[in-house]
Amino acid sequence: MVSYKRHIAKTISWRIIGTIDTIILSGFITNSWSTGLLIGGVEVFTKMILYFLHERTWYKFSKFGLDK
Repeated sequence: MVSYKRHIAKTISWRIIGTIDTIILSGFITNSWSTGLLIGGVEVFTKMILYFLHERTWYKFSKFGLDK
């Protein structure tokens, strides 16, 4: 059994990486680091929630790649 704590820890660690990526890409695309920070700051929360729900759904409904 995989605990919720594990899924939450993975969600947070992945989101840190993803947010840094978003800030950097947004900064380069818009040529504004303040805009990049704003975009990264907004998406950090929505993407954590989406990733957590995605991870739990995979765990609940998919046995793909799991040993029996």
